[in-house]
Amino acid sequence: MKKSAIVAAMVLAALSSTGAFAKAATGTIASVDKKGDSITLSDGKTFVLPEGIEAETLKVGEKVVVTYSTKAGKLAASSIQPAK
Repeated sequence: MKKSAIVAAMVLAALSSTGAFAKAATGTIASVDKKGDSITLSDGKTFVLPEGIEAETLKVGEKVVVTYSTKAGKLAASSIQPAK
């Protein structure tokens, strides 16, 4: 029993430190970089947009929910939805 608890704790620690889990941020778009395919929210976080999400479709002042993960030290958006 003790051994399984230690293994479970190690697995949980390893998973939480990899940044593999998607996170979500809600905010207002402060700027759109069409050449760099990225957006910056009013809180200063900048998200790189993936293929399939065009910067041209996003507008400054729009309130959004960004689902993202960290890749190579950058915040990589996986989806952007209008905030409710």
